[in-house]
Amino acid sequence: MLKIVFTGDAPQAIGPYSQAICVNGMVFTSGQIGLTPKGDLVVGIENQTRQVLNNLQVVLKEANSGLSKVIKTTIFLSDMEYFARVNQIYAEFFGEHKPARSTVAVKTLPKDALVEIECIALVE
Repeated sequence: MLKIVFTGDAPQAIGPYSQAICVNGMVFTSGQIGLTPKGDLVVGIENQTRQVLNNLQVVLKEANSGLSKVIKTTIFLSDMEYFARVNQIYAEFFGEHKPARSTVAVKTLPKDALVEIECIALVE
């Protein structure tokens, strides 16, 4: 059975999709950009990356999961020049846990964000 995940502690979806969906013991998050829960885009790659990861944390928590349960992430960057700075902040959040990951450069992201991250995680 599918369970739609929603929390007011992360920004609302900016389109016809859910923050995440749980199915078969897993949670699939939609991509998060650096929006605050009120919908304001934070400035700068470091701030956006932190906001994205904070958003993912609260969505995962609402789904009875967490960063330590993440098995795969996909990072979308508006410029590969940001790769090292995003990696540094990403490592702060994940610590020794190192999920599988892909990083892709894209032409543009919603709201002209600099970074977007989605993930798949196990649900407790």
